[in-house]
Amino acid sequence: MTKYQCKEFQNGIQIGEEYNFYYGKDEYWISQNEERFYLTKVQGAVTQEFSTASQLFAEGKVDGRCISDIYEDIEW
Repeated sequence: MTKYQCKEFQNGIQIGEEYNFYYGKDEYWISQNEERFYLTKVQGAVTQEFSTASQLFAEGKVDGRCISDIYEDIEW
């Protein structure tokens, strides 16, 4: 994904959209409810929880790396 697409991705999550994406051969899912944001690795259903979308992007790990560090390698 490009830097522009990453910004769109983040904005979509902020307004309540949910996305699945791929990093390498693994599928991930970003979802939310009224209180929390979730980053889930589909295989094994490993889920990380966050209070805000900003926290998800700052602290969420995909294969041990932050989304902001790997966005160019993410397919969505």
